[in-house]
Amino acid sequence: MTSLQEPIGSPFGAASTAGDVIAGLDLSGRTAIVTGGYSGLGLVTTKALSSAGAEVIVPARDLERAEAALAGIERVEIATMDLIDAASVADFASAFIARRQPLHLLINSAGVMATPLRRDAAGHEAQFATNHLGHFLLTCHLWPALAREGARVVAVSSRGHQITGVDFEDIDFERRAYDKWVAYGQSKTANVLFARALDRRGEEQGVRAFSLHPGQIITDLARHLSKEEMAGFDAFDAQGMPIIDPARGMKTVEQGAATALWCATSPLLEGMGGVYCEDCDIAGINAEETGRKGVAPWAIDDEAAERLWSVSSRWTGRSI
Repeated sequence: MTSLQEPIGSPFGAASTAGDVIAGLDLSGRTAIVTGGYSGLGLVTTKALSSAGAEVIVPARDLERAEAALAGIERVEIATMDLIDAASVADFASAFIARRQPLHLLINSAGVMATPLRRDAAGHEAQFATNHLGHFLLTCHLWPALAREGARVVAVSSRGHQITGVDFEDIDFERRAYDKWVAYGQSKTANVLFARALDRRGEEQGVRAFSLHPGQIITDLARHLSKEEMAGFDAFDAQGMPIIDPARGMKTVEQGAATALWCATSPLLEGMGGVYCEDCDIAGINAEETGRKGVAPWAIDDEAAERLWSVSSRWTGRSI
């Protein structure tokens, strides 16, 4: 059953780092795939998993950049994949399945934010296509390996999901005016709904899924924002340095990666799943205020989760 959407009293919190969460864990013999594992939060996640003994496979659109970022990190393998290209996702997953290698962790960390209007080859809006459909397709292709090991699947969402739910009448902005923040919020809600629907399907095989908000962290994810937009977030001090205040959700990359790692590895989550987490704990429900802690009700609505799964399956031609 989907776990209750309420905190469980984790020993970690908003200021905990990736190193704190991974300390003392032995992941020897475990295999993880981390999308976006060569930049920002994903890179910290990759390093932490490797430090605990896991073998980490990082699919990358930019191989040269990935090789430079991951140089010298033990037990890391890089392979070609572009999330917005369905054939590329299928090729990566097929190659992995053909190895008959166990897969214990799938951390879907890659993403784009507030991009200008762009579409994939099938005409789907690019933020939804990259942040949700690409990861949906990847997970479905990898399902035989995930189910064999009773894996954990982690979807890195955002507090941005509080902007909006999924507009099932016009997901791709074909009739409504494009708004880059609404599109981003929709894609991040899709991440939460996806984890909920996947967990329901995977529980019998021991596959559990989680979604999370990592925090407000200044990374390359913000590359499409202007200086004026960045200033509006009040994320920088008078010297132009990022403000670090974990209690307000403003974190370092090491703090930001902690919750995904907690979802992927915490023994406290054994037998649990389908929930949205933040600050290294299961989050409560926030039915009132945008930009505050907690998950919006529309992102944990089971009817919406099933509807999204149906649409995603139809659009990608895949399911589990």
